[in-house]
Amino acid sequence: MTDSVRKLRYFFSSQEFSDGIRTTLSILLPGLLLGWHGDLEVGLAVSLGAVCVSLADMPGPAHHKRNGMLAATALVGLMALVTGFIQPYPVLLGVVLVGASFVFTLLLAYGNRAGTVGTAGLLIMILMLDKPVAPGQVLPHAGLIVLGGLWYASLAGLLNQLRPHRVAQQALGDCIRAIADFLRLKAEFYRTGTNLEADYRRLVQQQVTVSEKQDAVREILFKTRQLVKDSTGTGRRLVLTFVDLVDLYEQITLTYYDYADLHRRFEASGVLDAIAGEIEEVAAELESIGFAIQANHGHTARRDLPTGLERVKNRIDALEDPARPGHTRMLKKILVNLRNLVGRLQDILAYFDANSPVPAGRELEFGRFVTHQSFDLKVLRDHLTMRSGIFRHSVRMLIACSIGFVGTKLLPGHHSYWVLMTITYMLKPAFSLTKQRNVQRVLGTLAGGVLGSAILWLIPDRIALLSVMVVFMVVSYSFVRINYLVTVTFMTPFILILFSFLGLGYVQVVEERVFDTVLGCLVAFSVGYLLFPRWESDQLQDYLKAVLRANLKYLRTLQEALVGSPVALVDYKLARKEVYVSSANLGAAFQRMMSEPRAKQHRPTEVHEFVVLNHILSSNVASITTSLLNGETRPNLPASGLKSLRQAQQTLHRSLRRLDTQEPENLPADLPTPAPAHQPDAHLGEQLEFIQKVSSDIGKVTEAVLK
Repeated sequence: MTDSVRKLRYFFSSQEFSDGIRTTLSILLPGLLLGWHGDLEVGLAVSLGAVCVSLADMPGPAHHKRNGMLAATALVGLMALVTGFIQPYPVLLGVVLVGASFVFTLLLAYGNRAGTVGTAGLLIMILMLDKPVAPGQVLPHAGLIVLGGLWYASLAGLLNQLRPHRVAQQALGDCIRAIADFLRLKAEFYRTGTNLEADYRRLVQQQVTVSEKQDAVREILFKTRQLVKDSTGTGRRLVLTFVDLVDLYEQITLTYYDYADLHRRFEASGVLDAIAGEIEEVAAELESIGFAIQANHGHTARRDLPTGLERVKNRIDALEDPARPGHTRMLKKILVNLRNLVGRLQDILAYFDANSPVPAGRELEFGRFVTHQSFDLKVLRDHLTMRSGIFRHSVRMLIACSIGFVGTKLLPGHHSYWVLMTITYMLKPAFSLTKQRNVQRVLGTLAGGVLGSAILWLIPDRIALLSVMVVFMVVSYSFVRINYLVTVTFMTPFILILFSFLGLGYVQVVEERVFDTVLGCLVAFSVGYLLFPRWESDQLQDYLKAVLRANLKYLRTLQEALVGSPVALVDYKLARKEVYVSSANLGAAFQRMMSEPRAKQHRPTEVHEFVVLNHILSSNVASITTSLLNGETRPNLPASGLKSLRQAQQTLHRSLRRLDTQEPENLPADLPTPAPAHQPDAHLGEQLEFIQKVSSDIGKVTEAVLK
C-alpha cells in the first residue's frame, strides 16, 4: 500500500473527518431546509448559531464538550441580544466590542475550551456588525441563534450517545499511529549514512506530537467515568490498551545507545540496517493495530516478527569473536529490547479479543494522570497582571480589534466583520503561532479565491455548485485541527459559492475578501510583533526548570528502587509522565523559538543540546528503573553506584538552583544505603556512571544557556 493511500484510509476513519461531516451537516441543514420552504433568513440565523457553537466542540470527554457547547450557546444568545440592541449606536457598539474582545480572551485562563466559548461570543458580535436588525426583531433573531446552538449541541450529543466509544477509539488509534511514526524515526538511527543530529531533531519533534496525542487520550479516557468503570466492555479495554501503549512507548524511549560508536563498529557488517528493517516491521504492525482500533474493525497480525528477530540474532551471532569477548553485547541488548517490544505488542492485541480476561492487579488511580480545571474567580484575578501571558494577549486583542474596528469605519466599502474576524483568528498568544497563521491565512485566501472564481466561472449549474460547496465545507472543517492552510484554501471558495447563491458577484467578493484578509493579517501581525510580544526565549527558563525537576524526581525513584525501598507503580508512572510532558513542552517551545526572528532566538544550539541530553538521561533512567521494578535486574550495586547517582542528582539540583533561587538549598535526605553486594553488577555500575556523566553535561549546557 502506498503512503498516499494509507494516509487517505487514516483520514476517512479519523475523528477529524467525522467532526467535519457533523459540523457541515449541522450548519448546512437548517439553511437548506428552511430556505427550501421560503424562510432563508430564518435558516441563516439558525445556521449562524450552529457556526458559533461549533467552535466549542473541541475533542475531549463528552460531558466537557456538552458543558462547553451549552455555555457557548448561552453566551452567543446573550451577545446577539446586546449587539442587536446597540447596533444603531456605532460608538457604543465599538466600545462594547473591544471590551468583549478583552474579557472573552481572558477566559483562556480557564483553558482552551473556555477560550473557544469566549471566541464564540465574540464571533457572533462580529458577524452581526454589518447586518442591522430591527428593534422588534432583535429578540426573535437572538432566539433563532440560540436555537441553532442547541441544534448543534443536540446533534453532537445524540451521536455520542449512539456511539459512546467512537471518539475514544479514534483518539487511541491516532495516538498509536503517532507512536509508530516515533518508532520509525528510531529506526533511522541505525541506517547506513544517517545524520544523527537531524535524526534527533525529527525525534524531538515527533515526541511533541506523541505527547499531545497521549494527553488527548488521557482527557477522554480518564475523565469519562463510564469508560474507566466499565469492567467488561469496550470502554474498559480501551483504558487498559492505553496503559499498555504508554508502557510500550517507554520501551521505545529507553532504547538509547551510543549510535556513533555503533556505526563505527558495526556499520560495515550490515547488521545495523537489518535491525532498522526489523524496527520498521514492528512500526508497521503497530500502525496496522492503530488503524484497526481507529476504524473500529478487527485485526490479525500480518507479520511474523519473531522470525525476523531470529534472523537478526543469527547475524549478530555470526559477528561473535572469541578474541573479543563482549564485542556484540550492545547488539544483543538491542535484540532483547526488540523482543520486549514485540511482547508489548501482544498485550495491545488483547484489545481485539472481547473474551480476553482483564489481568488482575492492573488498577491505577487514573484521576491522578489528568489535570482538573478550577473555575474559581481567583484563577482569573491571578492573571490580571502584565506578568501573565494570557493578560498580555488579551490587551493585544483589545488594541488589535480597536484598530480593526476604527480602521474599517474610515475605509468605506469594506466589511468590518471580515477584518475583525481575521484579527480574532490570526492573533495568537505566541508570536510564532501568529506568524504561522498569518502566512497560512493569506496564502489560503489567495489560492481559495482563485479556485472559487474558477469554479463559479466554469460551473453554472446551481445543484452542481451546491454539491461542490458541501464537499469543500467537509474538507475545510475536517482540516481545522490538522492543517490550517488547507482549511482556509477550501473555506474561501465555499464562502464565495454561498455568496453567489445570495446574489453577490463573486469577482467583487473575491477582491473584498483578499483585501480585508490582508488588512486583518497585517494588523494582527503588527500588534503581535510590536506590543510586548511573548518570545519563546523569554520563557525557556520555565521549561528548563520543569524538565530538571521532573528528572530529579525520576532519579529519586530510581534511587528508591536501587536501595530496595517500595516504589508504588502509580508513583513511578506519574514520575515518568512528568518527564515525558515536560520534555515535550520544552521541545515544542524550542520549535516555536526557531520560527521566530533570528535576533530573538537565544542560544538555539545549546538549547537543542539540552533537549537531546535530557532525552538520553531519561532513556537511561527508564531502562534501569523498569528492569528493577519488573524484577529483570537485581540491585547488586557496586560501591560507587549510589555515589554516581547522588552526584547526578546534585548536579541537576545545582542547575535548577541556578535557574530558580527559590528552590531549596539541599536535596532530600539520603535513603538508607544497603550493604555492598558480594557480586556487584559491573554493567549496572557503568550505567549509573553514564547517568552521572550525562547529568554533568546537562549542567554545563545549562550554564551556557544562562550566559
